[in-house]
Amino acid sequence: MRREEAAGGGGNHRPADSGTERSNAQRTSREATTTDFRDGRISVGRSFYDRNDSVAANAERFGRAMASADQVGLGGRRSMLLLTTCSIRGIRGTMNPTSWIWPVALAPIIGSFLGSVVTRVEAPRSIIFGRSRCESCGATLAPQELVPVVSWLASRGRCRRCARPIGLFYPFIELGAVAIAVWAVTVFSGWLLWISCLLGWTLLALAVIDYKHFLLPDFLTLPLIPLGLLVTWANDPSALIHHVVGVAAGFGFVVILREVYRRLRGREGMGLGDAKLFAASGAFVAWQALPSVILIASFTALALALLRTLQGANISLADRMPFGTFLCLATWIIWLYGPLTAG
Repeated sequence: MRREEAAGGGGNHRPADSGTERSNAQRTSREATTTDFRDGRISVGRSFYDRNDSVAANAERFGRAMASADQVGLGGRRSMLLLTTCSIRGIRGTMNPTSWIWPVALAPIIGSFLGSVVTRVEAPRSIIFGRSRCESCGATLAPQELVPVVSWLASRGRCRRCARPIGLFYPFIELGAVAIAVWAVTVFSGWLLWISCLLGWTLLALAVIDYKHFLLPDFLTLPLIPLGLLVTWANDPSALIHHVVGVAAGFGFVVILREVYRRLRGREGMGLGDAKLFAASGAFVAWQALPSVILIASFTALALALLRTLQGANISLADRMPFGTFLCLATWIIWLYGPLTAG
């Protein structure tokens, strides 16, 4: 209740204590912040951006919301969390269901295609022109046997001809594609939702290929570089230079690290595929976020190595590690939520 209304009622009015004022101020700030970032405005690359407004207007809106949050004692990471939450709520509240249902509905089909990409990566022409076959008996699969997830469940995970197990790979990658789409829906809308799904699906394929084959094919990594720069130009042209620098920095960092490792150990430690993938990461998240990508990738790789050690595996410095798999995961997380911050 506002102070003027209480005073208008007459009687012995006592001013609200500081705790009540602070609570009201926090509530007002949250409402104002939510209003500032409603109507389809989304969090992209650590900034709140409405492509219908000028750069100055976006900067002013972001600064005003940050000042409002800091005024009530929500500084640093908590401010960013508050703003991100308000932004996502605004998207959820105003997004037309038809804008996200198609990416999610198409995801299992995309996942099935990604499965073919992974299994035929060493013969790229067969990805487009080849027919799907049982890996055990070579029998060509009928159309009704290619329905994502459903066909695997109907056949109980076995080939209808030879009855050998098909394995969990295909339903795994099909459901993984669905998870990517649903995850992207929680953060993005509109055309950036489609871009995010395309990025996520490509990173999923690269992650699985590197894990299975220790390979990062150029036909998947290289197109991500111009795509990331084009998305940046369409979304915020003023930030394009940071993403161009990110491409150069990402590629150069891995090349230098690769050369240092070769001189110290006398053998190759990282392939140029990792350099191209890290350059693609820079195209999407800019050079400022690359340290966060490396940190998250390294941490998850070490965590997996530790888990395998606890399970009894013998791991040595000579063992190969599919670091591209972890770069894909880190790039996806930073693209969605921005770089790590201190404080």
